Amino acid sequence: MATLAVMRRRVRIVLLAAVTAVIGGVTACASTAAGQGPPPAPKSAAAAPAPTRVPVTSSPSRPAVSPQIEVTGAPGHVKAKGAVLADASTGQLLWGRDVDTERPMASVTKVMTALLVLQSGDLGRRIRVPKAAVTYAWKYGGETAALRPGDVLTAHELLEALLLPSGADAAYTLANFYGPGLKAFIARMNATAARMGMRHTHFTSPDGLPYPTETSTYSTPSDLLTLGQAAMRYPAFQSIVDRPFYHLAKGPGHHGYWWDSTDELIGSYRGAIGIKTGYTDDARHCLLFEAIRNGRALIGVVLDSPASGPAAGAQDAERILNWGFQLRRAG
Repeated sequence: MATLAVMRRRVRIVLLAAVTAVIGGVTACASTAAGQGPPPAPKSAAAAPAPTRVPVTSSPSRPAVSPQIEVTGAPGHVKAKGAVLADASTGQLLWGRDVDTERPMASVTKVMTALLVLQSGDLGRRIRVPKAAVTYAWKYGGETAALRPGDVLTAHELLEALLLPSGADAAYTLANFYGPGLKAFIARMNATAARMGMRHTHFTSPDGLPYPTETSTYSTPSDLLTLGQAAMRYPAFQSIVDRPFYHLAKGPGHHGYWWDSTDELIGSYRGAIGIKTGYTDDARHCLLFEAIRNGRALIGVVLDSPASGPAAGAQDAERILNWGFQLRRAG
């Protein structure tokens, strides 16, 4: 049932994307300057509910039964310096490259920020966007969700702004509120990573921006696999990272927004259901990803894919996933 729901969702996404392209010529991006309105879109885009997934013990998005997989060979032409692939249901490692080597992870950092917000609960609480959030994002050259200072959004809406367009302004707003303050929030990020056994991970920001140095926030493919599995246990997280865009209509206390996903796999790779991209000059292209095909859920990470184009991380992920889905199940 879970696989069928995912396939139906992919069809809906493709159809909706086609209709939207014809109607509005949607080209909004994460770095849209503040003050620029979102492109026109059908009102149903934001209101469309996520499909119900079959609840299972390991994660609501994953098959309840997943036999061991026979592993032979390795995926070809993967350019990422660090990478890993695992069965999302059993945790069985299928392939890896420098899985415990520490590397900067850029905006994949935002998955930990989202996890702390999800753990706090009450995603309906209302949060005012501080002016400092916009100043912060522009000062450090981060991608933004074009948030307007003074707008009041729910925690859930800010998670959309955090995870889809990778808004550093949304990261600041959430961290400042839930810390309270950035320093306290970052301390919580590191404490949570330690509790999760992520021994080779360290955070100096809620967003992965390259300061105080290019490599001060870092992790490993193995640690990020742990983080991705934890985040995907939350249906609210799944429903966000699985969508290609989100339209928030203008309402009481806030402007209208349009946020596109930065994940090149969503809507283009069959079965892709998330999770998060990242890029800085030093980290290069990073991607934490998951996909489901034929009842098999695979989760993986690529770090330091070449800066050959915005889809470099997704291309590596496709090669790894294609190889993984071709593996035979044992027995």
